[in-house]
Amino acid sequence: MDIQNIQFDMTRPLPETQPWSKPFWEGAKQGKLLIQHCKDCNANIFYPRKVCPECWSKNMDWITASGKAKVYMFSTAYDMVEPKFMADLPYTVAYVNLEEGIRMMTRIVECDPADIHIDMEVEVVFHKLNDDFYLPYFKPVKK
Repeated sequence: MDIQNIQFDMTRPLPETQPWSKPFWEGAKQGKLLIQHCKDCNANIFYPRKVCPECWSKNMDWITASGKAKVYMFSTAYDMVEPKFMADLPYTVAYVNLEEGIRMMTRIVECDPADIHIDMEVEVVFHKLNDDFYLPYFKPVKK
């Protein structure tokens, strides 16, 4: 194999959308964190799905989440990531527990990774990926 002919795709991947996730992405563009809500069993649902994972109902709508959460667990990358993400280092990936009773995976931004801790209060902030996608990240709540 000729190493000189290897090409790296430095384009960041875009989210894969489905018809049932379109309202989530439209809401993010407007600065709203939308989550699904089952009208039959009252479950709040994240990530977007075709049917409620609790009762299998298709009777779902969307609600606007408060955007407030607490860090459940996290991991910070300092090195050894795919080349297209090297410019972001260091970055922290986390699971956060939303006030609405659901857990979502996200990134923690706008703080020193050394300051992040379990149960840290965070709030949603949207970062523009391109004209079509805004990603919901979380930043520390200022006290």
